[in-house]
Amino acid sequence: MGHGWEGVVLKLLRGKDFEFTVTGAEDVTDHFRRVHFTDGGMLAQTGVHPTMWVRIWFSNAGKPHQRAYTVVDADPAAGSFSLEFALHDGCASEWARKAQPGDTVEATLQGSGFTAPAPEPSHLFVVGDPASLPAINTLLDAMPRVPATIWFETTHDSDADLPLRVDPARHEVRRIPRRDGGADLVNAVTSQLPGLLDDRAGAYVWIACDTTTTRTLASYVRKELELPKDRVDALGYWRPVRSPDRSGGQDA
Repeated sequence: MGHGWEGVVLKLLRGKDFEFTVTGAEDVTDHFRRVHFTDGGMLAQTGVHPTMWVRIWFSNAGKPHQRAYTVVDADPAAGSFSLEFALHDGCASEWARKAQPGDTVEATLQGSGFTAPAPEPSHLFVVGDPASLPAINTLLDAMPRVPATIWFETTHDSDADLPLRVDPARHEVRRIPRRDGGADLVNAVTSQLPGLLDDRAGAYVWIACDTTTTRTLASYVRKELELPKDRVDALGYWRPVRSPDRSGGQDA
């Protein structure tokens, strides 16, 4: 399958192409599916970092369509990993629903990167939703000793069963039902976060939800709370109008 003009641009940006092969799949909830892959040699070339993501190519009525997904439980020695799909309408979710061992999918690695906060945070503040759940878990795995407060926006009742990798001894999860296009999540974070910032210089804030909400909260944290730029990481993972096919990665 050709990748169209987007593929040409990614090639110019030195994107690396791979082919992944499905080895299995499982339904985590009725709206969330995990698919397992062999990596086509990717991890041996690139290594692994927290929140690492790849662009997966799908056919959308015969036209190339790409979405970005976070690499989960990567094993470079075995050349394997998983991707997680928050299921909605659209060709990517449809592909994930039908994925079977032996299926292949084309992928491009370009643009993924992560700079770990230094020094290690005294407290981690995370804002996300099912689309960013895989990245949240890699972030928590990378900083296992750091206390964390997580605002997690939910849409479906079954979202309560999604596997956040939290340790109750040091992690607090605040689930916020999605209402008014994310307004309730914004209100919760802006009303609660200031009282939790005992150590502003040591805090680290990571935000990844819909693009509008992410921009609003990132601006609030940087301008109103005046956190240093290197202690805030924000990236919109999906767009409600343009991309109802939300996924376990960025709408990039």
